[in-house]
Amino acid sequence: MLVYFDREAPKLWRKMCAEATVEVSLLAENWKIILAGLIFQYIHGLAAHGVHYIHRPGPLLLDSGYLLLPELGQDKSYISETVFSFMFGSFVLWTLHPFLFQRKRIYTVLIWCRVFIYLVVSQILRIVTFYSTQLPGPNYHCREGSKFARLPHPENALDVLFINFPSGLMYGCGDLIFSSHMIFTLIFVRTYHKYGTKRYIKQFAWLLAVIQSFLIIASRKHYTVDIVVGWYTVNLVAFFVDKKLPELPDRSSALSLLPLSTREKDGKNKDEHHRLLNGISGANAN
Repeated sequence: MLVYFDREAPKLWRKMCAEATVEVSLLAENWKIILAGLIFQYIHGLAAHGVHYIHRPGPLLLDSGYLLLPELGQDKSYISETVFSFMFGSFVLWTLHPFLFQRKRIYTVLIWCRVFIYLVVSQILRIVTFYSTQLPGPNYHCREGSKFARLPHPENALDVLFINFPSGLMYGCGDLIFSSHMIFTLIFVRTYHKYGTKRYIKQFAWLLAVIQSFLIIASRKHYTVDIVVGWYTVNLVAFFVDKKLPELPDRSSALSLLPLSTREKDGKNKDEHHRLLNGISGANAN
C-alpha cells in the first residue's frame, strides 16, 4: 500500500502542477472579474449593514409561510446555517476538483468568473430592493426588545466601513427582500446542474435548496416573500446572463475550447498542453 502511494504521489503532484499552469494563465486573463466580484462582496455587506441603521422593529407581518410551517425556535436556528454551510463548502470543493481528478468538464477560474457575475447582478437587485421598502425584521434579534434591533448612530466612518465585525454580520436586520442565502444557494445549485456530471447529486442539490427555503422560513429569518422573490429573481438573472455571455468551454474538448488568447500563447505547445490538461504526462504514458 505504501509503495502504491509512493508511486501515485508524483503523478498527483504533476497533475496538480499541470492544472495550476492552465488555471494561472486563465487567471491572468480574467483576474479583473474575480477581483471585482470579491470587492463587491464587501460592498454588498456594507449595504446590508447600512440598512440596519434605518431598521425599525415592529409586529410580524401576516405571512402564509408562518401559518403553514411550525416555528423551529431560536435554539434551532443553526439548522439552516448548517445546511447552507454544507452546500457552500461542497460547491467550493467541486470547483477545485480539476486539480485532483482526471475527468473534468470545467476550468476553476472560468466557473468562478461566471458565479461572481451571477452574484453581483443578483446582489445589486437585492440592494435596490431592500433599500426601497423597509420591513420589520422577523428574526429574533430584530424584534422589539432586542439590543440588536436598532443600531445607534455611528460615531465615525470606521464603524460603518468595518461593518461592526463580527456582530454586524451575524445580527443584521432590514436586508430582507430578497434572501442572500437563497442567492448563493440557487447560484451554486444552478451552476452544478449545468456543469456538473452526477445526476443524483443534481437532484439532491435541488432537494437541499427546497429544504433550505423551508428551514429559513421556519427559523423566522425571512418572510416567505423573501424566499419566493429569491427563487425567481436568481433564476431569471442566471438565464439572461447565460444568454448574454458565451458558453463556458468544456474540458472534454481540451485545448480546442480554451479562450482564443490562451490558444495563441500556447500554440507552439499544443500537444504537450493537451496531455497536461488531462492529467497525463509523458512519464505516465510510459
